[in-house]
Amino acid sequence: MVEVFLAPTVDYERAWQWQQHRVQQVAAGEKPEAFLLLEHPHVITLGRGSHAEHILVTEDERRQRGIQLIEVDRGGDVTYHGPGQLVGYPILRFARDSYDGRRYLRDLEEVLIRVLRDFGVEATRKEGYTGVWVENEKIAAIGVKLHRTKDGGFVTSHGFAINVHTDLTYFRYIVPCGIQEYGVTSLDQLGIDSSIAALAERVVSHFQDVFQRTARIMKVKELPGD
Repeated sequence: MVEVFLAPTVDYERAWQWQQHRVQQVAAGEKPEAFLLLEHPHVITLGRGSHAEHILVTEDERRQRGIQLIEVDRGGDVTYHGPGQLVGYPILRFARDSYDGRRYLRDLEEVLIRVLRDFGVEATRKEGYTGVWVENEKIAAIGVKLHRTKDGGFVTSHGFAINVHTDLTYFRYIVPCGIQEYGVTSLDQLGIDSSIAALAERVVSHFQDVFQRTARIMKVKELPGD
């Protein structure tokens, strides 16, 4: 059983702290697996593979526009989160030798490809890149961390962000995921009118199918405590 939390807009650092704590609990067998779905205020995050030159806005400009800048422990380069973007953080445990990081990334992509198909969008993978694409524009970014457990397995954190009715002008302040040769898009940009809630519903449905989990869905006004 996976506890799915449908949350409102949550500060990035709060959500990150919650993930870290839940990872420890899942690894120790104290809490069930979890899946957090929410939105963030404007924030630029720097993964472990980030390059400073991929931030294209000065500190003063960033502050004036209300954009946080946070270094995080996920893989990948620079990315942006903000209103109108559905962000998902699965906290899943996998046993030793039963699964690997590459398959996990492909399965996350598969969930999002199926979701977009439900809305009439033929999204695909792009060879050599992580994430989900509509032709040569990325609609969903993926960046994860795998936390090794004592038994040789791992627990996941971080996850994906899919552009629903995101203000894409904010991507001009970074080189998204370090990719300069391709652009970004959103459901809104593609002429698809959808709410975050409608998309989250389809994400949970396909998540259960792809990862062979059963979800217990909870709408929350704030992230739960211990």
